[in-house]
Order: sequence, then structure tokens, then C-alpha cells
Amino acid sequence: MKKLNIKAYLKPHCGWSKGVRAIMDKYRLEYQEIDIINYPENYAEMVEKSGQSLSPCVEIDGAMLADVSGEEVENYLLSRNLVEANTHEASAPISRGCTDKEHASMQSQTIRFF
Repeated sequence: MKKLNIKAYLKPHCGWSKGVRAIMDKYRLEYQEIDIINYPENYAEMVEKSGQSLSPCVEIDGAMLADVSGEEVENYLLSRNLVEANTHEASAPISRGCTDKEHASMQSQTIRFF
């Protein structure tokens, strides 16, 4: 398989972002993680490239997948034969946001939304 150029526009604490990371790990893909919360210029770049403000967004070899789950990223990769299917378990749920418990644990952390 050829090496993919992947940029993932992610939030540090987000169930959807964790799902994207889990897919990258499952397929052992190298990718550039771009923090859109702590760096407003990264958020602005994501919005400019994707044409919308929701995350995660994942750019794979120039194709932008906007507002996607890990499951959608996995389906994209498999349907285009960019990765080979495997039986490895994802390290996190790949198709859900944060639970109420996870949101509660983040309340004491400083998180900025732009």
C-alpha cells in the first residue's frame, strides 16, 4: 500500500476525534494531527479547506472528509482500497461523541471553542 498524506483536524478532547485517532491507530497510519482548539489559525485553516465549521475533518491525499466519524473515515479508506481490512479492535468507539461522564470530567479543564 502506498503511503498516504493524512491531516486530521481534531479537538484534544472529543469522542468524535478519539474515533478518528482510533482508526489511524487500527490501520497504523501515519498522520499529522492538527489541534483546532488551542490554535485558532488551525481552526481557520480547517474551515477554509472544508467549507464548514464542524469537526473532525480529515484530509487524505488532498480529499477533504468534513465533519466525519472514525467509522466514516474507515469506510472511505476501505472503499478506495487505501488500507486492507483487518481484525484489530479500535482503541475507542469510532462513531460517537463524548458521554455525559466524559463531558463532566472535562469541565475542570480549560477548553476553548472558536
